[in-house]
Amino acid sequence: MKKEESDMNKKKKFKENLLGYGFLSPALILLFIFLIIPVGMVIYYAFTDYYMLAPDERKFIGLDNFFRLAKDKTFIKSFWNTVQFVVWIIPVQLGAALGMALIVNKKRKGNIFFKVAFFAPVVMSLVVISILWLYLLNPNNGLLNALLEKVGIAKQPFLTSPKQAMYAIVFVSAWQGAGYQMLLFLGGLQNIPQDVYEAAEIDGVSKWNQFRYITMPLLKPTALFVLLTTLISAFKLLVQPMVMTQGGPANSTITMVYYIYRKGFTDRLVGYSSSIALVFTTLIGVISLVQRRVLKEDE
Repeated sequence: MKKEESDMNKKKKFKENLLGYGFLSPALILLFIFLIIPVGMVIYYAFTDYYMLAPDERKFIGLDNFFRLAKDKTFIKSFWNTVQFVVWIIPVQLGAALGMALIVNKKRKGNIFFKVAFFAPVVMSLVVISILWLYLLNPNNGLLNALLEKVGIAKQPFLTSPKQAMYAIVFVSAWQGAGYQMLLFLGGLQNIPQDVYEAAEIDGVSKWNQFRYITMPLLKPTALFVLLTTLISAFKLLVQPMVMTQGGPANSTITMVYYIYRKGFTDRLVGYSSSIALVFTTLIGVISLVQRRVLKEDE
């Protein structure tokens, strides 16, 4: 009797597992086709001289692509440009996001309008936003230069200057993405108990000290999550320099992801671009591991 019940339970469990795998199978098939296979191909191509216009002539060349990368001045420039963008975008975007969250966190008239206005750029296409700011920052007849002339400031080259182009892209990127981080900060702020602030006000604690000793410590888990996700996202900068500057002037805005695209789809050097992609993926992987460790320690 017990054996029959055990067999029935095994059959039932097998059917449940089979049903579960049946539901998972479409997602697993798509994952295999669009993630696992492409990753495997990139790893393989990174060690070949694959040229897209002569696919039958590719051959295995070992680490030659990576030795070439070490001497590639444009690749090195793209790496440092990416690092520069990350270093600037983190304080600018997160500072703006936290400021906006503090504004909309207070109960006041017009909060819905501010929330929509702050978040609207996030849902817009990056290509559309890049084209919009391309016209606004036009050095000859752009709206921003027209406003600067009104207040007596000379026209600025912005996107046509090697010294200003990256900062312009940082500004546009922060303006576009800060609304999303604002929502995350807002969620963290609304989870802070209000009676803590009420007790602080009774004790005569100033607003600045409330922010410094209550808000920031209690907002730390949210801030850390926002910081690390923004950090990884910033490394993947592509659309803004592609549309607004094409990596120029003088490669001052070319990034690692854009360089991968240029080598792979413009120059057709699939093998070389795959080696850059492998280096970039390794870099992101290291950052992700650090992120997991930091979040785990914070918990």
